[in-house]
Amino acid sequence: MRNLKKVLSITAAAAMAVTSIAPVSVFADDEETFKIGVIGPMTGDYAQYGNGVYNAAKIAADEINENGGFNGYKVEILDAGDDQGDPDKAIHAYDDLLDKGMQMLCGTVTSGACIAVASEAADSTFLFTPSATAVESIEGGDNEFRMCFTDPMQGTKSAEYISEKGLATKVATLYDSAADYNVGVHDAFVEACDEYGLELVDDQKYTTDSNQDFSAQLQSIKKSGAELLFLPNYYSDNALILQQASDIGLDIKFFGVDGMDGILNVENFDTSLAEGVMLLTPFAATGEDEATKNFVKAYGDANNGEVPNQFAADAYDVIYAMKAAADDAGITPDMSNEDISAAMSESMLNITIDGLTGEAKWTEDGECDKAPKAYVIKDGVYASMDE
Repeated sequence: MRNLKKVLSITAAAAMAVTSIAPVSVFADDEETFKIGVIGPMTGDYAQYGNGVYNAAKIAADEINENGGFNGYKVEILDAGDDQGDPDKAIHAYDDLLDKGMQMLCGTVTSGACIAVASEAADSTFLFTPSATAVESIEGGDNEFRMCFTDPMQGTKSAEYISEKGLATKVATLYDSAADYNVGVHDAFVEACDEYGLELVDDQKYTTDSNQDFSAQLQSIKKSGAELLFLPNYYSDNALILQQASDIGLDIKFFGVDGMDGILNVENFDTSLAEGVMLLTPFAATGEDEATKNFVKAYGDANNGEVPNQFAADAYDVIYAMKAAADDAGITPDMSNEDISAAMSESMLNITIDGLTGEAKWTEDGECDKAPKAYVIKDGVYASMDE
């Protein structure tokens, strides 16, 4: 539990659609600007994650500046710090951004890097990660918050959703027991099965160095009587699992979490095998709501037609949540990082936003409290399961 100051009782709401805010053209002082840093993998294997966050943060900042900024002051997204997902490089990027005047941080993007930076930023620079899912990612200090669900929370919310929607009563799992992400989601799911009345009839695993042949595990699951197979793995492994499940005629429902997102883009994968696959993920670019359509268009216009991913949506929501907290706190750019951090942390407990990834508020430990979003792959695209 965090030792925060007593918070105000008034809840502030931040509107996410630009059209819902009356444009404001006059700023308190055009020479004073809030500077926000972004740290993530801008190059390397996970560059699509970091670039999605950076690009979306800039879009949100531009929109906010057109509509009054943070508490009447403009906001600037500094050039991104490239950590390539490496903790040491993340710390170097953090120090470099501080030298450039960073007052708040949108990041870091990946868990290991965020854990490292969180210890540096503790109680000094306001840190808000869009996508670091490891529990330890925001345990550095009282000034650290998260937009996404933790790994364990994804497992718990999956069990809750499967139960409440009546998707199955008998379930099985197949997961990578050598990967922290997969294990964290899996263990929480298994623990939650009892609470939500699900019977775990088979619990199969593999390791990262044996992720090519799943025939033995799938045959066991086929014999178990499971109605649904929970797959807390990344999309590349899940694509192989779906292929091999089809090969042995395994007629079962499949359910994944945010690591499943991306399966439709796996090279040489028969996407028809993903038809009917369900997953919890915070955002789908195919959403029909006005906010999603506006964001997808703005992102594509700014980035040569690219389609935003869930990391981008999380970052967009982060910047709008920062605005809501900044307005509630009444902060100004001439304040020290420590004072901004303390005021923002207090006000985070007062705000609620209706974002791309759902209606969200925050608890004293920095966690995001929002309902999970579930999608099913239908006709080769994501369709909401809750509409």
